[in-house]
Amino acid sequence: MTTSAFPKGTILGYPRIGRRRELKRAVEAFWAGSIDAAELEARAAELRAANRDRLAALGLGRDDSSIPESFSYYDQVLDAAIAVGAVPSRFARLVAEDGSVDLAGYFTIARGEGEDLPLEMTKWFDSNYHYLVPEIGPDTAFSAHGDRLVAEFAEARAAGYLTRPVLVGPVTFLALAKPADGAPAGFRPLDRLVDLLPVYGRLLAQLAEAGASWVQLDEPALVSESIDAPRDLVLESVGAAYDALGAAEQRPAIFVAAPYGGLDDALPALAATPVEAIGFDLVKGSVPSGLDPATAESLAGKALVAGVIDGHNIWRGDLAAAFDRVEALANLSGEVSVSTSTSLFHVPHDVADESKLDPRLVGWLAFADQKVGQVATLATGLVSGREAIGEALDAATASLADRAGAPGVRVPNVRERLAALRDGDFSRDDFDTRVAAQASLELPELPTTTIGSFPQTGDIRRARARLVKGELTHEEYVQAMREEIERVIRLQEELGLDVLVHGEPERNDMVQYFAELLEGFAVTEHGWVQSYGSRCTRPSILWGDVSRPEPMTVAWSTYAQSLTAKPVKGMLTGPVTILAWSFVRDDQPLGDTARQVALALRDEIADLEASGIRVIQVDEPALRELLPLKRADQPAYLDWSVGSFRLATAGAAAATQVHTHLCYSEFGVVIDAIRELDADVTSIEAARSRMEVVDDISASGFDHGIGPGVYDIHSPRVPSIDEVQGLLERAVAEIPASRLWVNPDCGLKTRGYEETVASLEHIIAATRAVREGASVGG
Repeated sequence: MTTSAFPKGTILGYPRIGRRRELKRAVEAFWAGSIDAAELEARAAELRAANRDRLAALGLGRDDSSIPESFSYYDQVLDAAIAVGAVPSRFARLVAEDGSVDLAGYFTIARGEGEDLPLEMTKWFDSNYHYLVPEIGPDTAFSAHGDRLVAEFAEARAAGYLTRPVLVGPVTFLALAKPADGAPAGFRPLDRLVDLLPVYGRLLAQLAEAGASWVQLDEPALVSESIDAPRDLVLESVGAAYDALGAAEQRPAIFVAAPYGGLDDALPALAATPVEAIGFDLVKGSVPSGLDPATAESLAGKALVAGVIDGHNIWRGDLAAAFDRVEALANLSGEVSVSTSTSLFHVPHDVADESKLDPRLVGWLAFADQKVGQVATLATGLVSGREAIGEALDAATASLADRAGAPGVRVPNVRERLAALRDGDFSRDDFDTRVAAQASLELPELPTTTIGSFPQTGDIRRARARLVKGELTHEEYVQAMREEIERVIRLQEELGLDVLVHGEPERNDMVQYFAELLEGFAVTEHGWVQSYGSRCTRPSILWGDVSRPEPMTVAWSTYAQSLTAKPVKGMLTGPVTILAWSFVRDDQPLGDTARQVALALRDEIADLEASGIRVIQVDEPALRELLPLKRADQPAYLDWSVGSFRLATAGAAAATQVHTHLCYSEFGVVIDAIRELDADVTSIEAARSRMEVVDDISASGFDHGIGPGVYDIHSPRVPSIDEVQGLLERAVAEIPASRLWVNPDCGLKTRGYEETVASLEHIIAATRAVREGASVGG
């Protein structure tokens, strides 16, 4: 093979949903049957073409492999599973004779169908993106199906672009997979690496034959110490994988990208392989130092790609310091390039689209397009010297100085309140005292509830849009939302739920709603990022010190409670999740910012209690998500994250039942932290994983209330009564029924009313059946 030089400037990936969520709308139209597969393919091709043209206009090369071909209709891990033939046996009917899977089958694997559950979903490293978990067993028959990879590369070539195909690397693919049903005890998907590598080799050969000069294999598992696969097995697999792939005669040059942290102990093994380029995340990690002679010698012969532009946040950043890191990496090799630290699909497209943000704030920001421009600037500096980009470096430095001195960034009374905190501000009465005080709620065994939101109908969204446009008065909007709240309360009473919610019709998003009411935040118009599949969110921008000018939820909760004698939960989003699902200031420790948010929530809880709300839920679905990938950093994180939740809730009276909710995480590694939250009741995702989490709960001795979910709300399928009953019976077999709650996995915002009502009816019926069973004596 012949190797072309690696481009001087590149990115690891680009937003794939479209500037105005064109892909989301096209995919959902396909699901609804209003367009066919050919039309979906055509719209996706238009989006890919627009992205390539935009990246070239921003400074990436058309013919040097600097533009990544990183598109996905749903999820990049699912794409890899399809490419290597790893389709679970329950979906075998979707596989054509040639081994291919069409778009309808692809989405069925992602979303489930009938009794066939979809692939599990969980968080992608320390991001708010969710990936689909491959299922690999001893008998999984791997086979190469690179048609889509090759077609998208060929599509680019036909338009005059030589792009760089992107695929999840083999080590990460297997390290993130779970054993398929029926796999023997002790089996690990990484045990199948030797069988998978020839398939990756064939995929690379197909791309080489199509004319690809470079391929990008994403290997974030190499930087993480927080995945299930043992670290020594991951490190052993690195050398085996890339020695084998590097030895292939027909292949593109291989660029191994390792985002989300430092390579650290994985670097020697990777450096020793014949791969041509290695990407370093120099935002989360650091320039390698103290290298052994063999590793240093190996790196000297490779292209080293400096990920110095933060792909995970939206701040303009310190370009001068970034260029310093690029120059430091150049001490290790004569061939150095500049890139983003991660794919840019974590950030919105273009800050220039934001017409309503304060212009001063805009000057501190860089969305995806601005980050591409920063990469191009630093690449110019690499080629032409620091002096050639001096003006751009100085402008970024001036922006940092302006941000540091701006009003609202540091607020004295907020900081004084933090400084006055004492140990007692972080603790409630002991749990047994609280259980006794909460008996007055008079709840049955296995109490039923939902997580908070009910479906956001078209009428609700239209009312919100009309309010923004001035077509509805505030009073008319409030009345419309009250009517929806009453409908939701009556529905829950008819269904027979025990603890009700008001349905959150007034909330556009569980973080943005609060961001719009708290000081120190800004919100965007078009700042959409992909959360999973077609689900997109608009993270708020937390730029300054946080405080609460006035109550945020009290009026809605007290109105709902006035409609029923059953308890209605006050619903708040917790401090860790508000941080995780926002773009957070990077000029102070996260723990300080979390405590500011916690104090605002503490004030809200006090007002809810004073208004007669007896059950208050403070959601923390992102607790596991933000867990640092390096074990050495985890204790400090758990200390401040748990502490901020306790600060928010510790002012609640013993008779107030505090709930929290966590979703789509691997809970075993944070079960102690969940206990330390000291919530009276914790609800968690469990349906898609078929209640696997109860083993962790049982083994840990967790002794507070727990609600493992019985309904996967991320799929449109309606679980049967028997399915829900089976999940509940498994939970009751492991956990005393006196501590168990029954609830869906997550909020119902994204579901339709027909499927929601049917699912909740099945949950109530299954709960009644289990309550009547002999096993519920617990």
